Amino acid sequence: MERRVALVTGGTRGIGFGCAEALAREGWDLAVCGVRAEEEARAALEQLRGFGGEVLYVQADIGDDDAPGRLVSSVSSRFTRLDLLVNNAGVAPKERKDILDATPESFDRVLRINLRGPYFLTQAAARFMRDIGPRDARAGKCIVFISSMSATVASINRGEYCVSKAGLSMASLLWATRLAGEGISVFEVRPGIIRTDMTAAVKEKYDRLIDQGLMLQKRWGTPEDVGRAVAMLARGDLPYSTGQVILVDGGLTVQRL
Repeated sequence: MERRVALVTGGTRGIGFGCAEALAREGWDLAVCGVRAEEEARAALEQLRGFGGEVLYVQADIGDDDAPGRLVSSVSSRFTRLDLLVNNAGVAPKERKDILDATPESFDRVLRINLRGPYFLTQAAARFMRDIGPRDARAGKCIVFISSMSATVASINRGEYCVSKAGLSMASLLWATRLAGEGISVFEVRPGIIRTDMTAAVKEKYDRLIDQGLMLQKRWGTPEDVGRAVAMLARGDLPYSTGQVILVDGGLTVQRL
């Protein structure tokens, strides 16, 4: 049996690295992308290679029009197959601003990277998955969208981010509906408050809220928590659940009195 291949966007840091590491531990070959030069990502890449699999790095901004084609072409050239796409790459607004003061430039940037990019990468990847067909009897092909609690929890100082994640949630439903007949499962993994570079600037705020009981489980989430959920889906452990949302939020979104 051939080794299975995953493409993880933003796979050298934060949640993306947590997903890539979880897959590497389970014997996957990886293609990861990021906006940094390969030399800047070398430490993360070597850590992933330490699990014994092949790791391809492609420098790409997922929001660029040519990125989907370049990424899928790179995977095709190196591995000739693709079994899993993890749409993880995303950005926060450069400045958190009240929605009364937000700018069109910030809105366009965030939606270009967080929504438009994954949408069309999924299109390119799904075409490739469909055309190469199955090669072994193991779990079928899978696409995962990493969204956020912000898909449903409003934050008025970063409205563009919330809108992008809500759109990504609908994209997951659309692609699940379209690709079920192609044998490709699609899931949304929706993290809560995860300790990453993106949340470092608001650490004190969330430390306080967590201590006050914001979540049922009183701790920060970690990239490893998200990675475990993705690995579960990649193994095919939920074979009859395409289109579903997997919450990794410590009980943050449980309604309570």
